[in-house]
Amino acid sequence: PTAREIVEGRIARVLALVPGAWLLHVIREQPLVRDGQTLDPHVQFILASRRRRPQQVMAGPNPVEGRLRNRREIQAAAVRAGARPTRVRAVQRVTVDGATGPLEARHYVPALSSSEAPAPLLVYFHGGGFVICDLDTHDEVCRILCSVAGVQVLSVAYRLAPEHPFPAPVDDCCAALRWAQRNATALGADPSRIAAGGDSAGGNLAAVAALTLARDGSPLAAQLLICPTTDATRRYPSHSTFDTGFVLTGADMAEFMRLYLSENASLRADSRVSPALSSDLASSPPTLVITAGFDPLRDEGEAYADLLRRAGVIVRSTRLPGLVHGFLHMTTVVPAARAATIAMAKEFRGLLSGIRAAPTSSA
Repeated sequence: PTAREIVEGRIARVLALVPGAWLLHVIREQPLVRDGQTLDPHVQFILASRRRRPQQVMAGPNPVEGRLRNRREIQAAAVRAGARPTRVRAVQRVTVDGATGPLEARHYVPALSSSEAPAPLLVYFHGGGFVICDLDTHDEVCRILCSVAGVQVLSVAYRLAPEHPFPAPVDDCCAALRWAQRNATALGADPSRIAAGGDSAGGNLAAVAALTLARDGSPLAAQLLICPTTDATRRYPSHSTFDTGFVLTGADMAEFMRLYLSENASLRADSRVSPALSSDLASSPPTLVITAGFDPLRDEGEAYADLLRRAGVIVRSTRLPGLVHGFLHMTTVVPAARAATIAMAKEFRGLLSGIRAAPTSSA
């Protein structure tokens, strides 16, 4: 991050301690209410600050520069601003199988518990429109999930578009999950409780990979879908309601999809792009769907949860009414975002608690 970005990040960290009503008074704005929801005041303050900068799509002016800018912004508000990463027992680099070669991954291990049963393993796929973000941008959410949910987390750096367009990310995520199933015991995890999870595009990849493995006879134990994109074939009301001004924009979504599909719009109807169109939804594992109230992807995420319920899948779903897409990156500067992420991890732990742990062997 630049010196200015670091200073802005530190200021944002300090302002997280300030009452939201005072922040709105400073920027001379009333609480923002839309679609029957009130935006969190700390988020509203951040959005007001963003409007003072030149705006461009997340993947612009080109994917490489978009990735660097996104990475700088997230780092500036986190470690570089003095935020302490959530503590876990251990973090180590590992290499997992991708579809065409090895992939870098990061393995998080929770603190020892009083239970003798090995912890479940969550294979996590980061968001970023299939184009941006990486293991570092999603380090803190993986730490929170590991620590609070008491799960091992395997965060996977799948290949990104446009260098590696569809179906390369899907193939990588499926391969990584199969690697996790083969190596769970070696990692010290419970091989009977392997889950897939991700946010935004990563939620899409988790859902698609879970369906793919179920068809192959290797079903997963659960899935965690955070603000997922699930249907690229239709326009939902929230797409229009939150098209601009709330972090993820309609222009961002269009550019991400263009790069992911190599401008082949016909692929939008492929169920590996739009899992909502899958004929095998009943094979999905027990699912937790998290949506944000001020997110253009809100309605398609909630529609996907409804489709899974109608297919007979065990589903829990939670809407975070005052937050925006990308709230996972605001946990160091927005108290409500951190509280919501912790609550999400606890809810996922609750979902996993209903899944039988593998019996431990005795010497």
